[in-house]
Amino acid sequence: MKGKIINYRRGRKTEYTDQFVIEIDGIESKEKASTLTGKRVVWKTSTGKEIIGKVTKAHGNKGAVLAKFNKGLPGQAVGTNVDVQA
Repeated sequence: MKGKIINYRRGRKTEYTDQFVIEIDGIESKEKASTLTGKRVVWKTSTGKEIIGKVTKAHGNKGAVLAKFNKGLPGQAVGTNVDVQA
């Protein structure tokens, strides 16, 4: 499945740079998003390296999910595509 990185997980005064909000194509509800918990998320750099993360939980009511990357991602990753391996 394809997804798009929307933003960091953040609050009013904090930003978690190893956690990202991701919108996934075809997922429109919180119930469908919660079925993806535990799946792998892969982001590819421009050089072809892969950084692997994991879906941790659903985010909001419109089908977005939170994914945590062990290494974290660069700021340029916001707005780019990821692969969710279901």
